[in-house]
Amino acid sequence: MMGQQTRNESLFYYFRLEEQIPEDHLLRLIDRHVDLSFVRERLKRFYSWTGRPSIDPEVLLRLLLVGYLYGITSERRLLEEVRMHLAYRWFTRLDFGQEIPDHSTFSKNRHGRFRQSGVFREVFEEIVRRCLAAGLVEGKNLAVDGTMVGANAARQSRVPRERLQEAAQVSRTVREYLVELEQAKPTRTVQPKHSAKAVRRKHYARQALIARSP
Repeated sequence: MMGQQTRNESLFYYFRLEEQIPEDHLLRLIDRHVDLSFVRERLKRFYSWTGRPSIDPEVLLRLLLVGYLYGITSERRLLEEVRMHLAYRWFTRLDFGQEIPDHSTFSKNRHGRFRQSGVFREVFEEIVRRCLAAGLVEGKNLAVDGTMVGANAARQSRVPRERLQEAAQVSRTVREYLVELEQAKPTRTVQPKHSAKAVRRKHYARQALIARSP
């Protein structure tokens, strides 16, 4: 007899995100072999000791790394993909009990603190350099930290090839990726509703009406 699968929503699920990510998944291997603990120390001077907590800067960089590795060049689409993809959620530390940041919040955090210093790009380049050194990312003539890294960088990999299904193949430098991310989010120019000249003209017209009224 032919079976038929119906959609039945359970009220509660027993579900561990950790158990759903294969041991040889690229993001699990990056999490295991690439140390990202330096991020918070490097960026802490850009944060106040008071006020509401921001997005964890390490989470911010993990999100950006997912976009870079998987060719997602839109902040809005990146966060939509993280919402739906178990491995992306696991890698970015955003489990089902946590809200996925809105793309505008992501963008403001990325730009607001670091735009003038360039330190955000430098930290991101350092993360990609560490992924390259571990043989988890490959690309032809990638420039990282001003150094050309050839496609054979993985020969000195710390991750044995038999434990890696496939290294991430990237075709953009970090700078090129960040530029594409900006181009996918055009800046909106907010035009004032009324110019100063129009406001004065309206004021004088109102005064003239008042003067003519009995």
